[in-house]
Amino acid sequence: MNNSPNVFSDPSPNRFQVNVINESHESTAPSTGEPNPQCYEETSFADEANNRLRVSYRPGNRELYDNFFQNGDMAKTDGSFHSYDTHSNTYYLKTFGHNTMEAIPKIDYYRNTGSISGAKMTRPSLMDIHEQLAKNIAVTSVDKFTKADGTTGGEAAPKNEEETQGGFVKFGWVKGVLVRCMLNIWGVMLFIRLSWIVGQAGIGLGVVVIFLSVVVTTLTGISMSAICTNGVVRGGGAYYLISRSLGPEFGGSIGLIFAFANAVAVAMYVVGFAETVVELLKSSNAIMVDESNDIRIIGAITVVVLLGISVAGMEWEAKAQVILLIILLIAILNFFIGTVIPSGRDKKARGFFNYQASIFAENFGPDFRDGEGFFSVFAIFFPAATGILAGANISGDLEDPQGAIPKGTMLAILITTVAYVAVGICAAACVVRDATGNVNDTVVSGMNCNGSSACALGYDFSSCKAQTCGYGLMNNFQVMSMVSGFGPLITAGIFSATLSSALASLVSAPKVFQALCKDNIYRALHFFAKGYGKNNEPIRGYILTFIIAMAFILIAELNTIAPIISNFFLASYALINFSCFHASYAKSPGWRPAFRYYNMWVSLFGAMLCCGVMFVINWWAAVITYAIELFLYIYVTYKKPEVNWGSSAQALYYVTAIDGALELTTVDDHVKNFRPQCIVLTGGPMTRPALLDITHSFTKNNGLCICCEVYTGPRKLCVKEMNSGMATKQAWLTKNKRKAFYAAVAADSFRDGVRSLLQASGLGRMRPNTLVLGFKKDWRDATAAQVENYMGIIHDAFDFEFGVIIVRISQGFDISQALQVQEELKKLEQERQALEDTIKESECEEGNYGIRGFFRKATKLNITKRAPRKGNSINTISSIHVGEFNQRLLEVSTQFKKKQGKGTIDVWWLFDDGGLILLIPYILTLRKKWKDCKLRIFTGGKVTRLEEEKLRMASLLNKFRIKFADIHIIGDINMKPNKESWKFFEEMIEPYRLHESCKDLTTAEKLKREAPWKITDAELEAFKEKSYRQVRLNELLQEHSRAANLVVLTLPVARKGTVSDLLYMAWLEILSKNLPPVLLIRGNHKNVLTFYS
Repeated sequence: MNNSPNVFSDPSPNRFQVNVINESHESTAPSTGEPNPQCYEETSFADEANNRLRVSYRPGNRELYDNFFQNGDMAKTDGSFHSYDTHSNTYYLKTFGHNTMEAIPKIDYYRNTGSISGAKMTRPSLMDIHEQLAKNIAVTSVDKFTKADGTTGGEAAPKNEEETQGGFVKFGWVKGVLVRCMLNIWGVMLFIRLSWIVGQAGIGLGVVVIFLSVVVTTLTGISMSAICTNGVVRGGGAYYLISRSLGPEFGGSIGLIFAFANAVAVAMYVVGFAETVVELLKSSNAIMVDESNDIRIIGAITVVVLLGISVAGMEWEAKAQVILLIILLIAILNFFIGTVIPSGRDKKARGFFNYQASIFAENFGPDFRDGEGFFSVFAIFFPAATGILAGANISGDLEDPQGAIPKGTMLAILITTVAYVAVGICAAACVVRDATGNVNDTVVSGMNCNGSSACALGYDFSSCKAQTCGYGLMNNFQVMSMVSGFGPLITAGIFSATLSSALASLVSAPKVFQALCKDNIYRALHFFAKGYGKNNEPIRGYILTFIIAMAFILIAELNTIAPIISNFFLASYALINFSCFHASYAKSPGWRPAFRYYNMWVSLFGAMLCCGVMFVINWWAAVITYAIELFLYIYVTYKKPEVNWGSSAQALYYVTAIDGALELTTVDDHVKNFRPQCIVLTGGPMTRPALLDITHSFTKNNGLCICCEVYTGPRKLCVKEMNSGMATKQAWLTKNKRKAFYAAVAADSFRDGVRSLLQASGLGRMRPNTLVLGFKKDWRDATAAQVENYMGIIHDAFDFEFGVIIVRISQGFDISQALQVQEELKKLEQERQALEDTIKESECEEGNYGIRGFFRKATKLNITKRAPRKGNSINTISSIHVGEFNQRLLEVSTQFKKKQGKGTIDVWWLFDDGGLILLIPYILTLRKKWKDCKLRIFTGGKVTRLEEEKLRMASLLNKFRIKFADIHIIGDINMKPNKESWKFFEEMIEPYRLHESCKDLTTAEKLKREAPWKITDAELEAFKEKSYRQVRLNELLQEHSRAANLVVLTLPVARKGTVSDLLYMAWLEILSKNLPPVLLIRGNHKNVLTFYS
């Protein structure tokens, strides 16, 4: 063994270090062959009592360790550890996780398929490590599963590096979230409306307006932080968060309107910028055409420039945002500096007097004018607080969305809130509500000020009470420009606020829309899912957003659409809050957000608050928003996109089902609530569809239906096949709209498997009470064991007090062979089509490649050898007549899917079993497919009392409230059958008779021991009358029910240990021979019908 120090002293990081431990009883010191033993930190991975295996975490080199284990004696063909003996001491050299198929915990095993952050690795299956290891597997085959660091040999590491280092531009929390949110929250409202708001509401209520808005955004930010930290967040922002939490229905609906709102918001912000520019042009007499057209021209040019910045890449867009933020911060700082610069006469005439306690006191209370009130002022301000999703909307471009979104968003809310409050208070503490702007409106000596702060400061603005003045908080929207130290900087701030918001919306809309299109929820929009460049830029989405923005700049009435856009954003906030509440309420183990400062009830309050604010801002816009969202929700629900995101809705379905099942256990059974709950022995549900269909007809929306399959044979193969098919077969039921469950068991025999199902199926009160199986059509060709299994199932069902329904149709139920042939033909047709397409393609390219090119291509596709064989196979299969038989079999298998025409369901109620034989056909008549069929009741009676029996049965049915078309009393059931029928029965059972009566006693006993399953003469004689009855019943059925749509007949019961299996099968055969579809039904002799209310 190589114990050189070099092996253990390599400084490379992230490796396990191995120490050689002496296991002798005399000494526990490290081996003398190992220098510097004191530098090893030994960590025991075994029982401390044994103290055999100790491994330390020391840096090491992978190649050295791999070479060490290849050269050393640790390699063993069975993959197990073993000792290396030297003299009298035993040494163990082991690296944890090496030389074993077990996988060390590693993130790559938990990735999604197609993850861009790294390739998904597949750990060994449970079967790989549970089953015995083949003796011919070398150690190298073990290493392909896992090495000491857990890497999989089959995975390509370089590819991962390319994916993660492919030139993607990723942003941190400052540039990616904080800057964007601050720019989007700080809008034009800060510069031209905030002063008016504090003028109307006063400082006190103005601060309340700001904080009420911030409460909505803060609660939403908290909920968003919880959702963001509950797993990896990809691109899509609000759409991604909502769709992965609440499912595609809510996510798809809100994603579309949120992307549209952002696109139209681009037009709003650009028009705001253009209006400011036009005002400047107007003051300089530089109008190009007229005001309206100038806004369109400037707006169009601005959108084109912004589009160019966005298309240039996220890096350029981020740089532009930083520049705009700097301008915005300078403009805000410029305002605060202006408040302390002593005001001149002009500014005082316009109402600005620097900080004055009298002005602060005067402006503290509200002074609502022009019909304004608290909620109207709140509705005007609230859009200024939105924009908190600007960072989340580019979640796909963030380095660490889980950390960046919560930190950046919450800090942006805090900073912008402080700025809004500070600006509002400072403006209201410096500027009076009304001012004339006339420097000559000064106070005359001896004038009574009446508490006016302006009067106390030397100016008389009393004329503003009689007429509207042009200055002051209430009248001048440019208060911040007037107060600021340098007015043009405020104009630059307005430009920065509008352009930054427009730029953020122009980026957000395509990103969200691209994520929505990638999920293919709206298939018609999948065209926009394609991305370009190293950052997967949604160029097509940019162009669509540009077109929408340009259209609204040119033709839209923005004053009408603006409230709807605000409501679209609020709807997103509401759903984010509701997502957090819903995920918490569902109590899914997968809901484990790293952000702990949230509460489910606070999130619910936030959702309700958002909905309330929507109606406060504009009630008709809220109604339109809800209507659009409801329409999209219904559309997505109807389309049912094939996605599975583990949403909280799925978790809540489970919790609700569990709660319902537990609640049901407290409810006692009652005959009025009885419903057939069936175990159906279909095998794979697609192999016996007719049996499933007839059962589904009376269990759909009414009872439980479990399609069961029993796997027999070698246990290992059975379990593997069973596990692999569970999801597929349940998916088949769902796809074919069969409201049924699929269950399977592996057992030594068919009967053992069904016995397990009969005992263990169901949950609480939702347990099966009826067994449905097909008639064993091949019983005469089957082995004695197979017949015994079939009969044993019926006996077991009766033992467990199940009702039994045996269904027989003329062609039988099993269509597995027909499906197999159909599948083979389909494959052959696909291969033939592919071959023809290849030949056509090669012929088209023959001018370029020539004939040699064709053969080279054919060889590459490996079709030159297979083509003649496949062609011959198609001709062979299509030439045989078995295809016609299979086609007929497939048609018969769908007979219960079709609408049944006018006809009858004939119920032969011969013996009372509790009423199941009557309940099943009654339920069938309630179904659309069977509603045109009338019930005809047949029962036995005395020949001398036919009318009385008929009246008695009619009275009973009327009490049960079961409608019927006719009642037939059969008085000659116990007559002997005719000779031809009896002869047919005797010929049928002849091969299975023992004929012991014509043998001597010894021979007879020997025959009974050798063939105990055969029908003895004694048995046949004992049940001769019962055999007569079955044959006679078939004659009556032929006479009365040959034209019925369905025959429902009492199933005879065979006493265990008395009636042989073959005799009972002969009874069932003769009873249901040459008839329409037959249901042989026997209840468990407990009432399932009642006439009491």
